[in-house]
Amino acid sequence: MVEIIPSILTDSASELAEMIDRVQGLVSRVHIDIMDGQFVDNETIDPAVVGEVGTSLLLDFHLSVKEPASWIKKCVNAGADRIIGHIEEMSSQNDFISKVIEEGVQVGLAVDIETQLARLDEREIGNLDVILLMSYPTGFGGQPFDKRVLEKIKVMDSLRKKEALRFRICADGGIDEKTIGMVAKAGADEVAIGRRFFEGEVEVNVKRYKSRAEKN
Repeated sequence: MVEIIPSILTDSASELAEMIDRVQGLVSRVHIDIMDGQFVDNETIDPAVVGEVGTSLLLDFHLSVKEPASWIKKCVNAGADRIIGHIEEMSSQNDFISKVIEEGVQVGLAVDIETQLARLDEREIGNLDVILLMSYPTGFGGQPFDKRVLEKIKVMDSLRKKEALRFRICADGGIDEKTIGMVAKAGADEVAIGRRFFEGEVEVNVKRYKSRAEKN
């Protein structure tokens, strides 16, 4: 079954608190987008703010930042369960992965839609808990779904089956009632859903998305 993960992209502590409160008890995990205004032309809350808000939910920190390794401590201090860094501005995938593992936190790498999978360090893939594949350019929510991600999902799903690897595949961007079935069929284990998830009644949305994913 595909896991539904609400995704929060905001620069407002009050909005963060409100959104977390709305999904409490409905999901087990929430995805927090961290952007520094350098890797992408957008800036969101600091991980420290997430720690101050507090939650019993498992926290994913998706780092769309320059040199993600320098943000690890902040995320750990904020209560991270998983830290996922973009490879595009990462000087060493080995360094990032090793530092996250040293902190006793699950680790993931994120790949933007325009980035080739060949950029992933094949020596490190076996150490990953999750690979996040963007289905539109990282930076801003609400963009249209890019079907090129489907082939990436299939490739990574095939690789882990062939090599008996444990990483999960998360699709992030443009997920709606139609595209959730597409990424599930391709092999995704998780989807990060942003603003669409919070439109209307979130309890209804959780059930609807799960139902759509299970039909494929």
